[in-house]
Amino acid sequence: MPVLGGVGAATLLIVGGRDVTVLRLNEQAFAALHCERRLEVVPGATHLFEEPGALERVAELAAAWFVAHLDLRGTGAPASEPRPDPA
Repeated sequence: MPVLGGVGAATLLIVGGRDVTVLRLNEQAFAALHCERRLEVVPGATHLFEEPGALERVAELAAAWFVAHLDLRGTGAPASEPRPDPA
């Protein structure tokens, strides 16, 4: 926990809503982070996301996060930012 305040990369935390212990730890980690961050709770899911549809929801959340935060076009900017005008 002490090093989380030094994290500079955008961070996505995903946890199952029925995984009470890990949810509490993720809430503490979220509070300690000072970078762009988001905590997503998958309702009804346990630690391994074995419930029907839970793992698919994790994949959707992660995919959306990466599309928004990775430089998928090689422009030096996240995909969520407008593409620079080539002119």
